[in-house]
Amino acid sequence: MRFSDFLARVGADRRAKYVNFRCDDNYVTSIDMATALHPQTQLCFWFDGQLLPRRYGFPMKLRVPTKLGFKNPKHIGEIEVGNDYTGGTWETYGYNWFSGL
Repeated sequence: MRFSDFLARVGADRRAKYVNFRCDDNYVTSIDMATALHPQTQLCFWFDGQLLPRRYGFPMKLRVPTKLGFKNPKHIGEIEVGNDYTGGTWETYGYNWFSGL
């Protein structure tokens, strides 16, 4: 499903600056709202007609084709929309936060 549709369904403030993700494997990352609303950004629950397998990111993963692979969180446990920049796991090691188009 388009992530923008998910945000609309849950009543998220789409005027906020960031979307932050906390994953069940202790990975964290964040994206800007423009990326979250991009039509290619997808929230995935299914793979090949079946519930998303654990090896591919169960219970859900975000696919962000406009970013580098480390900006595609898997095993998402929490999604937070807000104006606070939280960075992410790889950003603490010096990787570029924006990492894409």
